[in-house]
Amino acid sequence: MKFIKTKLDGAFIIELEKSDDERGFFSNMWDKKKFQENNLNVDLTECNIAFTKKKGTIRGLHYQISPFEGAKLVRCTRGRIWDVTVDLRPTSKTFKQWINVELSSDNYKLNYIPEGCAHGYQTLEDNCEVFYLMSQVYNLDYECGIKYSDPAFKITFPLEATMISEKDDSWESFKI
Repeated sequence: MKFIKTKLDGAFIIELEKSDDERGFFSNMWDKKKFQENNLNVDLTECNIAFTKKKGTIRGLHYQISPFEGAKLVRCTRGRIWDVTVDLRPTSKTFKQWINVELSSDNYKLNYIPEGCAHGYQTLEDNCEVFYLMSQVYNLDYECGIKYSDPAFKITFPLEATMISEKDDSWESFKI
């Protein structure tokens, strides 16, 4: 595994290293010790899969507030997505900044999203599947979000939004 620091404090892009042979390949996607060596949360408690049918769909931007703040480790296992992390930590030197990375079933990259950051993505093709490892269980009472088009962040998604849930489209503008 190769851990690549991003401009956001504590956010990493992780490139998986593959061992190839005549059968195919093997790759380690989770190594507690390597995550600890990079000071990343290793207390993973929940695993989720999201399947999205239509290209251009936007999911997010989601986060949970304390005491259910959590880190996420995200990989696209089918298709391609434009994955976004937004720093919502007021004490962070990268507060209100965002990054993006293309995750795909072919590039074997993961996005590590630290606690206190929002996460979302846009599908770049039909029939995308996204795999999440979470450091905190989902709790509806602590769920929050910011609208994908919030002017406070000026996120420019690569495609026109073809579909967004009513809930994600109704998030209010971000307030400190």
